[in-house]
Amino acid sequence: MATIRWEEPVAVPAAQAWALLRRVDRAHELFAPVLVAGSMEGDVRTVTFANGLVVQERIVTVDDQAQRIAYTVVGEMFEHHSASMQILPVDDAMCRFVWISDFLPDERAETVRPLVEQGSRAFAKNVEDRKIRG
Repeated sequence: MATIRWEEPVAVPAAQAWALLRRVDRAHELFAPVLVAGSMEGDVRTVTFANGLVVQERIVTVDDQAQRIAYTVVGEMFEHHSASMQILPVDDAMCRFVWISDFLPDERAETVRPLVEQGSRAFAKNVEDRKIRG
């Protein structure tokens, strides 16, 4: 099973970053320009990536105590997929955004890795630039 783990520093307090990340219906804003569109129906969000890839993600949990979101990609792209995004405090003015994705088949890493890396950087930039309001 392939695992991709990415940590991105974010120059805002953890509570501020979490207040935005927990809004799972706004992923297309938080991860712009990597994501260009998004919608939510029940616990499934549909996101469109800048490269044209459209993915449906079932939100498994939004854990306020751990400041963590868990989700799975549904459909035929993966035999198995589980992922989480978490905000970890560093100090009063800084946090880390941690994204972990586990999936099969391993060959999908060529597609997933750049999206995780670019998405993490976009999240940090959008939150730091305060382009997104809670």
